[in-house]
Amino acid sequence: MITGSCHCGAVSFEYDAEPSHLTSCNCSLCRRLGGLMAYAPLDQVRVHHAPDAVIDYIQGDRTLAFVTCRTCGCTTHWRPLEPGADAYMAVNMRMADPAAIENIRIRHFDGADSWEFLD
Repeated sequence: MITGSCHCGAVSFEYDAEPSHLTSCNCSLCRRLGGLMAYAPLDQVRVHHAPDAVIDYIQGDRTLAFVTCRTCGCTTHWRPLEPGADAYMAVNMRMADPAAIENIRIRHFDGADSWEFLD
């Protein structure tokens, strides 16, 4: 299990597995956030926070909410707005202890143009 939290600790997560890779995306939002995302089905991730501790940012095709701590400003994860049976989410592994992710491969995704991995 990999755990992580925002800087102030108001938002935390537990990721039940070790991901095969982390994704660094260059889309207009992800490149600004600077995250390293790990994806998983909804039942493999637990996110903890008080109801008023986060701000949802919804943009683009309006299918995802990027979730940010209201206090310290760290974007901790994104979640689907209308989760279906096969829904998944992503957590920002920059919120984890660096030692917990140091051996996980980082893949670069071209979310700005081709929607393909660049490696």
